[in-house]
Amino acid sequence: MLTLTCLGAAGTVTGSKHLLDNDGRRILIDCGLFQGLKNLRELNWEPLQAAPSSIDAVVLTHAHLDHSGYLPKLVRDGFKGRIYCTLATRDVAELILMDSAHLNEKDADYANRKGFSKHRPAVPLYGVHDAERAISQLTPVAFGERIALPGGAALTFRHAGHILGAASAEILWNGRRMAFSGDLGRYSDPVLPDPEAIPEADYVVVESTYGNRRHEPTDTTDALGSVIERTVQRGGTVVIPAFAVGRAQSLLYHLWKLRTSGRIAGVPIYLDSPMAINATDLLHAHRADHRLSPEDCASICSIATYTRDVEGSKAITASPYPKVVISASGMATGGRVLHHLKAFAPDSRNTVLFSGFQAAGTRGRAMVQGGNEIRIHGQWIPVRAEVRDLSMLSAHADADELMRWLSRFRRKPSRVFIVHGEDEASESLRVRIDRELGWEATVPRQGQVFQL
Repeated sequence: MLTLTCLGAAGTVTGSKHLLDNDGRRILIDCGLFQGLKNLRELNWEPLQAAPSSIDAVVLTHAHLDHSGYLPKLVRDGFKGRIYCTLATRDVAELILMDSAHLNEKDADYANRKGFSKHRPAVPLYGVHDAERAISQLTPVAFGERIALPGGAALTFRHAGHILGAASAEILWNGRRMAFSGDLGRYSDPVLPDPEAIPEADYVVVESTYGNRRHEPTDTTDALGSVIERTVQRGGTVVIPAFAVGRAQSLLYHLWKLRTSGRIAGVPIYLDSPMAINATDLLHAHRADHRLSPEDCASICSIATYTRDVEGSKAITASPYPKVVISASGMATGGRVLHHLKAFAPDSRNTVLFSGFQAAGTRGRAMVQGGNEIRIHGQWIPVRAEVRDLSMLSAHADADELMRWLSRFRRKPSRVFIVHGEDEASESLRVRIDRELGWEATVPRQGQVFQL
C-alpha cells in the first residue's frame, strides 16, 4: 500500500516534509526547517514521526532552508541514504546548510555569552559536522533525466523557476504517478525559467504560499526605483532583508536596470551577505538554469559592493550616507540584516523594504503588519523607518500562476493535496481548484496519512 504523510508544511509555509511509504520503503520529499512562530520552531526539536533510519532516500526540490534545513539533523539522527537534487541545488544547498550550521553554533554561543536564552546552556539544533555529512549525501540529477530510486520508484526533475536549481518532482511508484510542485516561481521572470508543465499525474502536491493573493501588476523595477529615490531624497538608507539565494540575485537585476537607466546613479549598493555573494557567483557556474547572457550576468553581478567580512559590514552600518543594503535573512529571522535593522529601523529617514513572503511569527511579518518595535538579540528596537512590502518581488507564484501550472496537466488527477500555505491561502486555492477545474482537492493536517 502506498501512502502519503505530510510531516511539515501542512497549515504553514515552513518545514516542508512529505513522506511516501510503500509497504515500509520510504522516500521523503523535502526536509525543511520550521520557521516563524515559536510553536512551529519547537517542532524542529521533536523526534520525526518516521524514524530517520527507516527512510530510504530524500528528494530535495530546492535548497531554501524551509525545504532543506532539517537535513543535517535527519542525518545526525540516523538517515544514511542518498539525497537526490539537481546539480545547481547541490551547490546552493552546500552554501545554505553550512551557513545554517554556522549560525546555529554561533547563535547558541552568543546566547550563552549574553545570557538571554532560557536554556542553560543553549545548544545548537545541529552543527557544522552534521551539515558536512548531509552535503556528502547529496546526489545530483539532471533536469529531465529519469532515475531509479530505492524500492522501485522512479524520479524526474522539471524546472520550477523560484531559485537557481529549483525543481518540481515527478515520482512513479507502485503504478502511481505523483507530482510535487516544490516552490513554483513566477512566469516571465527576467532571470529564471518559467515553471515547467508536468504532463500527467494521479496525485498532485502543490504549494499555496500565495494561494489567496495576486501580485501587483506594477512594474517591479519602477516600484523599487521609486522607493529608493524617495528614501535617498530624505537622506536615508534602504535596508532590504533578502533571501541570500534567489531574491538577492533578482534584486541585483532590478538595481542593474535602474542604474543603467540613470535613475539611481551614484547611490552605493552593498550586498552584505557572504552566502548571497557565493550564490551570486553560482549564476556563472549554472548558466543553463537561468535566462541571463554571460555579458549581462557579469554586469549584474558587478553592480554591488560585496561585503564578506564583519568589519566591512560594521562600516556599512556606521556610514551616514544614503545607500542600498541587501542582507540576509529574507524574513529577518537571523543573519547580518539584524545588525542593520538595529541601526537603521529607529530612524524615520530610512526604509526597510521586504521583497518576499513573510511567515507568521517572524520579525518581517511583524514589521509589514505595522509593528512599532521588534526584538533583536534580547533588546526591543523601535521601528520608525518607513516599511514597504513589494510583493511583486516575491519568488513565489501567485494564485493565478498556481492555477496556470495546475491547468496544464493533460488529465484530471485523482486528488490534489494543497500544502506550504497558511490556512486562508490553502483553503482559498482549494476552492478555486474545485470551482474552476472540478478536481478533488484536500488541505492536509500535520501528520495526516492518505492512501494513494
